Amino acid sequence: MPKILVIRFSSIGDIVLTSPVTRCIKKQLHDAEVHFLTKKQFAPIVASSPYIDKVIEFDNNLSDVKEQLAKENYDHIVDLHHNLRSSLIKKALKTQATSFNKLNFEKWLLVNLKINKLPAVHIVERYFETVRGLGVSNDKEGLDYFIGDNGTLTESVLTKIGSEKFGVVVAGANHSTKKMPSSLMNTVIKDIHHRVIVLGGPDDIPYGDEICENNANSINLCGQLTLAQSAQVVKHSVVVITPDTGLMHIAAAFKKPVLSIWGNTVPEFGMYPYMPGQENNSVIFEVKGLKCRPCSKIGYEKCPKGHFKCMNEQDIIKISNTANNILRSVQ
Repeated sequence: MPKILVIRFSSIGDIVLTSPVTRCIKKQLHDAEVHFLTKKQFAPIVASSPYIDKVIEFDNNLSDVKEQLAKENYDHIVDLHHNLRSSLIKKALKTQATSFNKLNFEKWLLVNLKINKLPAVHIVERYFETVRGLGVSNDKEGLDYFIGDNGTLTESVLTKIGSEKFGVVVAGANHSTKKMPSSLMNTVIKDIHHRVIVLGGPDDIPYGDEICENNANSINLCGQLTLAQSAQVVKHSVVVITPDTGLMHIAAAFKKPVLSIWGNTVPEFGMYPYMPGQENNSVIFEVKGLKCRPCSKIGYEKCPKGHFKCMNEQDIIKISNTANNILRSVQ
């Protein structure tokens, strides 16, 4: 029975994107035991996966788990994070390991010189290069997200959502330059003819209030739900409008029509919604031809150029019309 340790410390979207790898290891390697090492705050994302036998979590100090990891006697380490911390783990365990090629130089070229040498493939496909030597291949079944018992919605939230079909707008993103300005998103929501649920964390409450302002068809649930509960709302939605963020990938795992809105980051990084065989379920909105884009592989708190054209020049009418067409098509 091979025992495999998969490493991905963070964050929400990146961990969801590893789900095809853990699934295929578990299903394709006979009697494999799959362990997953991640930060404590992200452990719930993989806790309910039937393809992971054990989740090993840590706070900020990896030394707390090194002894525990050493006792497991792993046959192989699949390092999908590939940074200094994961390298220290591999060095301490002294076992066979393969590491994900992050292509940091190629990303640097695209961000700083606007030279694109990145492969035209999704990051999930690149993740599978890390396990090719184990005889594991991509089953093309897409992403997984298993909600678990902690995703149950309260009666008060269910009452707010109601029984009619609805769309979701994701308010949250780690960096402001990934988010559409609230005034523009307010206009998008105003032109959608069905109920809209706005999701995000506690920090997104003011933004959610602003985009819901004077929109009777919208409900701001930012800061009121856990990640699992937000995923439950996404699962029951008809369409998801989202920036480049974790809930975008959770929506892709549920095969929802995803309208992804791209600001300072670009799909060429390979992190767009991954739904093999269901490409029609994903529509990418971005402002092409900007010489300043991408300005970062992650994001900023404000536009370095001051004009924020990558969001201010989005086709908001097309976004709302696309959402309306999808909502209209579902009975």
